[in-house]
Amino acid sequence: MLYPEVVRAGSLQNALQVVADGAGYGLTVELTSSPGWRHVAAQVAADGFSANVLMARGERSFSVDCSAGGIRMATGNIDGLSEVAGAMHSWLQGPRVRELVAQWPFLRTWELAEAHERGEAVPVRWRQLRAASARMQDTALHELVEAAFEQPRLRVLSPGRSMYWLTFSRRASPPICHDLPRAMPLGNGRYRVRFADGRVQDVDGAAEAVAVILDRPSASTPSRVKSHAAGTAASLEKRADAVVPASMRSDYGGL
Repeated sequence: MLYPEVVRAGSLQNALQVVADGAGYGLTVELTSSPGWRHVAAQVAADGFSANVLMARGERSFSVDCSAGGIRMATGNIDGLSEVAGAMHSWLQGPRVRELVAQWPFLRTWELAEAHERGEAVPVRWRQLRAASARMQDTALHELVEAAFEQPRLRVLSPGRSMYWLTFSRRASPPICHDLPRAMPLGNGRYRVRFADGRVQDVDGAAEAVAVILDRPSASTPSRVKSHAAGTAASLEKRADAVVPASMRSDYGGL
């Protein structure tokens, strides 16, 4: 039996509460928002900090995720429930993430998490996005990212990728803005800019796409731009499927 203490307690929530109470942590262990995980997952939260744990199948392992302000800050796996309770308790005390992973070595963190702590997430997101797009076979996306980065007004925004789109947000942490224009490559040097009201505009070249996003098209734009009302979201995605090879779709995951 992989999880005898969980079986005895009836759920991971109950088993973790027993361990936390025994250690004097004063934690209130709750269920997660996923109804299907009521027996195999649990969470704790306080003052903007939260941590959740999920049991693995096929082997004894507890997967722990620590978040702050909606941002995932550290993660790790371990087979001991006492370590899980201890790490969760430590995280709710509000330490720096490096202090947490030093205290609990089964956890790991990453550059962007630490950048969020320092309030420097936007430049790190830009650097990571530029590096990621440079490694892709999709040179058109890389050209779009570089053209956007050259503009100070866009460089202060938090960049991201959503499916095929290069997106922008005034905030690097949730809630992410959805009212700013976004752009995507269509192939053959053409790009599509989509506005929050559903309008789309197709242009030639990454620089022109960025100019449209900034709402200051160059002098050559009128003769080379086609504007039209957006169709349904489904029809737009169908058209996008036709220009982005299926083998490359995994490259367009969220950053």
